[in-house]
Amino acid sequence: MSSKKKTAPSSKKSAKKRTSTQKKAPKVGDTKKSKIRVVIADDHSVVREGLVSLITRKTDMTVVGEASNGREAVDLWKEHHPDVTLLDLRMPELDGVGALKEIRSNDDKARIIVLTTFDGDEDIYRAIQAGAKGYLLKDAPREALMDCIRRVHAGETCVPVHLAAKLAQRVSGETLSEREIDVLKLMAQGKSNKEIGSTLFISEGTVKSHVKSIFAKLNVISRTEAVANATRRGLIQL
Repeated sequence: MSSKKKTAPSSKKSAKKRTSTQKKAPKVGDTKKSKIRVVIADDHSVVREGLVSLITRKTDMTVVGEASNGREAVDLWKEHHPDVTLLDLRMPELDGVGALKEIRSNDDKARIIVLTTFDGDEDIYRAIQAGAKGYLLKDAPREALMDCIRRVHAGETCVPVHLAAKLAQRVSGETLSEREIDVLKLMAQGKSNKEIGSTLFISEGTVKSHVKSIFAKLNVISRTEAVANATRRGLIQL
């Protein structure tokens, strides 16, 4: 009686099957990290060109639009929906705060950095209140700006310590009323109390009362000093 010899499955076929079902491991560097898309808004072309040159040299950033005023900034934001927007504070047609408000009315999660030469506590306060996630001065070191862009893109707030201190002082201090701001603006134009009263349709005595309150809140003793103080802080613009 003969017995049939059992044959083992071919090891070559098994190996081939295993090889065909194995997934290839991704190579290091196959996954490309998307760049931070930036829109720049500044009414000075030299400043814009400098920022574009600086940002495009970074491997993790790219500029998708440039605006010369606040209105263009809003339009470019609507077109590109950038990751981060750099806004100057003082621009024609629509200033930085106005552009901030319009952009955030479309998307309250928009990440915007104010990049300006103005460091008045009122300027900082208005920008942050309008929704800015960062506030930097144009004389900040280059890497500080790059770091700020990355931090804001990551969802953080970026305000240097010395500017944050001014903001805290503004929040905790006495604020001028809208009427007092109106009086200050007319004082800056060199108008007398009588002329201010006539313009605002209030009595000269009421104007004197407002002026006294302004002096006390700004801790000044003259109209010239009051105007200088208010201009420096960003309460009024000459």
